[in-house]
Amino acid sequence: MVTTNIARSLLLGAAALWALAGSASAEESLNIYTTREPGLIKPVLDEFTKETGIKVNTIFINNGLEERVRTEGENSPADLILTVDIGRLQAAKDYGVTQPVKSEALEKVIPAAYRDPEGHWFGIALRGRVVYASKERVKQNKITYEELADPKWKGKVCIRSGQHLYNISLIAAMIAHKGEAKAEEWLKGVKANLAKKPSGGDREQAKDILAGVCDIGIGNTYYVSLMLNGKDEEQKKWGEAINVILPTFEGGGTHVNVSGLALAKHAPNKANAMKFMEYMVSDASQQIHAELNSEYPVKAGSKIHPTIASFGELKADNVPIAEIAKLRKKASELVDKVGFDQ
Repeated sequence: MVTTNIARSLLLGAAALWALAGSASAEESLNIYTTREPGLIKPVLDEFTKETGIKVNTIFINNGLEERVRTEGENSPADLILTVDIGRLQAAKDYGVTQPVKSEALEKVIPAAYRDPEGHWFGIALRGRVVYASKERVKQNKITYEELADPKWKGKVCIRSGQHLYNISLIAAMIAHKGEAKAEEWLKGVKANLAKKPSGGDREQAKDILAGVCDIGIGNTYYVSLMLNGKDEEQKKWGEAINVILPTFEGGGTHVNVSGLALAKHAPNKANAMKFMEYMVSDASQQIHAELNSEYPVKAGSKIHPTIASFGELKADNVPIAEIAKLRKKASELVDKVGFDQ
């Protein structure tokens, strides 16, 4: 059943779909459906077009991308799905709107932990789920995810909704490390330490730390860079109020998630899509992506954004992203079971 939002999205996008279908021949065009703001990826797209002569058309779909492609079926003009978080990438696979890809270029650059074992999606950049700590009130510079449930943080933790896809992946990673029972106990402990009801986005957690509402918050690494280097002076103050601590699991590393892409099931321009997928792991593309989005490049040896590098060396956890994806449903059930967002 198509929801009201999806129906509206289809209606508003009808003209754009026709434009995509007739904009250029298959030899010279590429159609990308993306949840990423077009401005964030435009420089990469422009460089790709400059190098290959292939025109890139983008359709920005903030919510319901997978449903959109499935509803369009065989007539979908989508060649590629470009999105963030393993939740959305796995959803695209589960909805049956992707097809497997076999590429030596992709497999050589992207570690197995950051791509689908069956080749349905590939991570092209990483972001850490980390701790934002008050510069004034938190003196320690190391912490484990398990420690977030320590009673010493009672009334001092801020976080967005537990059901948000970023947190679901973190909780799923905890299940992978500790098992469901211990992960539930941990989640109850984190809930007991909350300074307020989960709300807002990751940037708002830094805002609340500055305001003294809490001492530590949970957020993605790239938000801090965007706050510190953006034009919004108020957000810059939020970023300046915190230190970023790269937490680790006991016996593990820092939880990371991915930005990634997948080849659409009925891609009309498959050859061009493959060229783009492989271009995204090139030195030039990885560098542009890192500079624009403040994410960690997936390609070893690539330069990291200076602000992100200032957080210290990232020692990423070794649980494969695909394994985390399998545990997301259990993680979501735990959030409801403990009443985390209530």
